[in-house]
Amino acid sequence: MPIPFILGGIALAAGAAGIGAGVKGVINNNEANDVNNRANNLISTGKDNLEIARKATFLSLEALGREKIFVFDVSIKRFIEAFEKLKNVDISDSVGIDEINKLKFDKAYFDELKECSLQVTSMLAGGIGGVGAGALAAFGAYSATMAFGFASTGTAIAGLSGVAATNATLAFLGGGSLAAGGLGMAGGMAVLGGLVAGPALAVMGFVALGASSKKLDDAYSNLAEARKVSEELETLRVSTNVIRRRTQMFERLLIRVDSLYSEAIDNLENVINQYGTDYKYYNDESKKVVASNIKLTQTIKAILDTPILTDNGSISEESTKLLETCKL
Repeated sequence: MPIPFILGGIALAAGAAGIGAGVKGVINNNEANDVNNRANNLISTGKDNLEIARKATFLSLEALGREKIFVFDVSIKRFIEAFEKLKNVDISDSVGIDEINKLKFDKAYFDELKECSLQVTSMLAGGIGGVGAGALAAFGAYSATMAFGFASTGTAIAGLSGVAATNATLAFLGGGSLAAGGLGMAGGMAVLGGLVAGPALAVMGFVALGASSKKLDDAYSNLAEARKVSEELETLRVSTNVIRRRTQMFERLLIRVDSLYSEAIDNLENVINQYGTDYKYYNDESKKVVASNIKLTQTIKAILDTPILTDNGSISEESTKLLETCKL
């Protein structure tokens, strides 16, 4: 065979191989783009779902905080004003409510209750709008006694904004959208590791030709990483919704008990108007009214004092136990 034909055949084969490589490169490139889009969609959907849960949970904590403030400023204040009018109260002879004798209601208990109410009234002098969202959420998440710092500094509720800023869970819930980087302290949480520094998941910096095989490998690596991050985001979303549901259960419980409490205080005020302020002259029915007011006061304060979250942001055992014992 003449040499020119041999060279021509080699050139033709080489050209065909080049075309085949080019087609393969285009296919790899298109597949890589599709895979990277799937990876980014997984992350985007996970972020959006978590963002919805985050906002809803923070609003629920704020709502519970407002309800707690309302109970202190209205119902408990009414009870204190009525109870302070009474003289010679001896609950040991309460008729029909034997368990009242087992519950603590001494001067120290009453003084703490009164101080909490006064702190709330003082704080609300400028209106509820003056209370920061972080403080409201923290008041919803933690106990009233902790809020007013009786054991330490005596700091009022406004200082709870610091709790919201430094507690990882509350900082995350109130820290703004993930897209805006508003993760608060939760940015350092292991479950979100690597999410903020996520440019590796972005479709960028790849060479379309020549390195298309490497681009496809990187794309599938991105997809595998995106699936892991998506699972972590879903875990965090579920945990966030657990906090929201527990918060809503507490708010409903507090509203229901406060409804009973308000009615009981009405009865106490009627007894005082009808029989005066000296408890020793009360009949059995009037003594029952006093006793029921004390019991409901202790019940509602237990709700106010029970934290929903622990210091590390998980659901507290105390809140679980209280909900089990307060089924109305």
